[in-house]
Amino acid sequence: MIFDSHAHYDDHAFDEDREEVLSSLAEGGVGTIVNVGASLEGTRRTVELSRKYSFIYGAAGVHPDEAGTLNEETFAWLKEQCQEERIVAVGETGLDYYWEKENHEVQKTWFLRQLELAKELYLPVIVHSREAAADTMEILKKAHEPGLRAVIHCYSYSAEHAGEYLKMGYYLGIGGVVTFKNAKKLKEVVQMAPLDRLLLETDCPYLSPVPFRGKRNDSRNLIYVAEKVAALKGVTAEEVIRITEENARSFYGLDGR
Repeated sequence: MIFDSHAHYDDHAFDEDREEVLSSLAEGGVGTIVNVGASLEGTRRTVELSRKYSFIYGAAGVHPDEAGTLNEETFAWLKEQCQEERIVAVGETGLDYYWEKENHEVQKTWFLRQLELAKELYLPVIVHSREAAADTMEILKKAHEPGLRAVIHCYSYSAEHAGEYLKMGYYLGIGGVVTFKNAKKLKEVVQMAPLDRLLLETDCPYLSPVPFRGKRNDSRNLIYVAEKVAALKGVTAEEVIRITEENARSFYGLDGR
């Protein structure tokens, strides 16, 4: 079944019908979800969702746009959440120079701290990077060590950059953008990258694929992403769904669950 490796069902966009949407996912072919914390409050809600629904696991982290909320006290709390039973990753963390909501040095500091936390707790890390290709690569190369598992969420850079991450053993998160007509670079990356290094993700409620672009996204729409990846790779959508589920289970350490 479809494994949505990066969703935000804690988002307020689902406040009116969250239960209804989540209860309909299995019928839509969705088997497992990792809900990703993007703030302290988002992490708290993610922990609650992971406790309530057997098919939802969580990631605990603070997005670069929220890096200013971190200090030693709140970071200690975040570490506690990362040790919850159903929290399977640190993230999302990283750099975002598009919105310029937080000072770059503040973003870098807490990105590194969350990478170190992932290594300390032997958890994989979910990396957000927007308009910050060089700095993200520099920090990840600095922090990298054997055994560090990372996914570059919503991958948006060049095939050359992707190749560097693949050499480091990292995964690439592929979502609705791959269905957009103007996503030439991402399509090249998907064609180049081994299928066993790709994860399917919605980033819902954002980034709905064609034909729902601009509308609220949810995990049922990943079938359109799987079909596009399949066309680019010359395989069936069923094969893409099967392999990316295996990839996600391996990445998040869920093989035995």
